[in-house]
Amino acid sequence: MHITQLNRECLLHLFSFLDKNSRKSLGKTCHKLQEVFQDPLLWSLLNFHSPVELKKDNFLLGPALKYLSICWYSERVKVCNIEDWMKNNFQKDFCNRHENTVSDFLLEVSNRCPNLLSLTLSGCGHVTDDCILLLLKNCPNLKTLNLENCVRITDQTLEAVTLYGGSLQTLHVDFCRNITQTGLERVREKRPSVMLRAERSANMIPDNKPEKKLMLEKASRKSVQL
Repeated sequence: MHITQLNRECLLHLFSFLDKNSRKSLGKTCHKLQEVFQDPLLWSLLNFHSPVELKKDNFLLGPALKYLSICWYSERVKVCNIEDWMKNNFQKDFCNRHENTVSDFLLEVSNRCPNLLSLTLSGCGHVTDDCILLLLKNCPNLKTLNLENCVRITDQTLEAVTLYGGSLQTLHVDFCRNITQTGLERVREKRPSVMLRAERSANMIPDNKPEKKLMLEKASRKSVQL
């Protein structure tokens, strides 16, 4: 029996065992398999392991998407975590190549995937509060939000959770150094049913621009003198 003689259900089951590149390659072999590749039922779950993968045309993005994970564990993530004013020219050039990649992709998700249930972002150092705010607004069924080592995430995201996270059940903001204990307490107060975890986040040193650090030091010295 030739593979194309299998029914649609069997073909979808076979495709489900393949990675995105293999699905794309198999879909190119004939019209019938291309239709299977484009079936929304095949694309309820998407996992990405680097920003580069987001630019590949080997997946389908649409209302069927329910589970999305973008986890970047490369050593190069450390460059993205450096404060902007501390980066040298090489580091700035490296970040410029992909600075908006994840954010632009999340914008597409917020516009095209209203049924999203779970989002995991790890090592996405350029994702901002605005991205998460838009997702919470446009994906009202979101139940799980996992943010790890996303250095641009601040208390504004926590505030957005209190305003728009009506369906949220789990919130993890681990190693997000620019959120505070105050922001976490507000989530606990406004959304007590949410399972909240913030490993190392509120205890880490937040980013402050040099001029702000100087002002804080002066204020500290002045209070000591008084």
